Amino acid sequence: MKQTDIDTLRAKSISPQQHLIEGKFVPASDGATMDIISPIDGTVLTSVARGTAQDMNAAIASARVGFDDGRWANQPPAARKKVLMKWAELIEKHALELAVLGVRDNGTEIGMAIKAEPGSAAGTIRYYAEALDKVNGEIAPTQSDVLALVSKEPVGVVGAIIPWNFPLMIGAWKLGPALACGNSVVLKPAETASLSLIRMAELALEAGLPAGVLNVVTGQGAVVGEAMGLSMDVDVLVFTGSGPTGRRLLEYSARSNLKRVYLELGGKSPNIVFADATNLDEAAAVSAAGIFRNSGQVCIAGSRLLVQEDIHDEFVAKVVAIAQGMRVGDPLDLNNQIGAVNSLPQLEQNLGFVKTAIAEGGEIATGGQQIHTQSGGYYMAPTIVTQVRPDATLAQKEVFGPVLGVTTFKDEAEAIKIANATDFGLSGAVWTSGLSRAHRMIKAIRTGVIHVNTYGGADNTVPLGGVGQSGNGHDKSLHALDKYTNLKTAWIKL
Repeated sequence: MKQTDIDTLRAKSISPQQHLIEGKFVPASDGATMDIISPIDGTVLTSVARGTAQDMNAAIASARVGFDDGRWANQPPAARKKVLMKWAELIEKHALELAVLGVRDNGTEIGMAIKAEPGSAAGTIRYYAEALDKVNGEIAPTQSDVLALVSKEPVGVVGAIIPWNFPLMIGAWKLGPALACGNSVVLKPAETASLSLIRMAELALEAGLPAGVLNVVTGQGAVVGEAMGLSMDVDVLVFTGSGPTGRRLLEYSARSNLKRVYLELGGKSPNIVFADATNLDEAAAVSAAGIFRNSGQVCIAGSRLLVQEDIHDEFVAKVVAIAQGMRVGDPLDLNNQIGAVNSLPQLEQNLGFVKTAIAEGGEIATGGQQIHTQSGGYYMAPTIVTQVRPDATLAQKEVFGPVLGVTTFKDEAEAIKIANATDFGLSGAVWTSGLSRAHRMIKAIRTGVIHVNTYGGADNTVPLGGVGQSGNGHDKSLHALDKYTNLKTAWIKL
């Protein structure tokens, strides 16, 4: 990846984008559009169709017909695999184009985006393409004169609502298993990160995915997202995003067809450092990356740093030094380590959390302010707040920004109590040289994912999901297939 290639792609104009329905690009039914503001400089990048409920219903109807007529669901597994493998190949071929397009849209630093977005998406699609013909049904042991078969069938139409922080990666977590199982999908991207998903869907058609099997509708969640949630023709709804939106989707399910709803709702993940950690320098570097990469806009971000009191001052000083050395700025500049905050409202929300933290007794160790650049845009200094009480707002509410709250603890029991003292339970980490302590902490911390002597990083072989108000169901791994299949029992008298 060369800076000159990035700059060439950055200079390309982006034409106004439309919905993708039944294999064709179509405008909103009323012709309305939404401006896309680039967080890099705060200027209008392009526009997308501002969808209506009518548009969403048209996309769902297309997906329903596309499922019912079997154009995809009835293809042999080998045929579906061939298309998905070709799709993954095309994503890799266009990786830099997709990454730069996404960065211009959502502000993730390009060094991270190239791997986390098209790189991850291609790997995920390929993983499920390889898996789809290796997942079998069952023959159940029953009485001698009966044959009992348990088969797995596609659910039908899947509605997927994708967040703005990693649209390709998280989109692939939904699309890969849903399409591999033979379903049709209607995709609703975030308002501030639609462009790369539209392009990836276009590549799916190029790979041979039949028209109507994957439709994309852009627009406001309150309009097209609501229409998807209330549809009687969506069988499963999958969502990654905020808790309030997740609750609304559950309400929509209850008001419509009781569609299954799977939610990944973020977290307030504890990153726990014991005094017996083997390498504090490594722990500090990894902890800083675990909260500040992508400007803290990561669902599993280690936003609560719990440090044993014996090493508190020493360890916090190490993390502060690393944070102060991070280069924040233009996310398409390879020299920068942290890119832009996704939008002005998100930046203002981040700064509001800092003000609240100070009012509640927190002390700013570094950062806490907006970074102003000559080009404009939305940037924030990596921020560390110490003296954060376990019940403080900064310890309880998800910021989704580059803001780290630090809390001290005396012993293992107190660390567990503080770690579990939130409504969330997505991720966490423990730094210790004690094998027994590591196993005790793994069992005691109530999360869907726990790291030991590291933070972040896992591949498609393991599930990602949370407990508590971090949601339900799992993305990634073979377990994700369960969301997109129905079990059917055949009871056959011999």
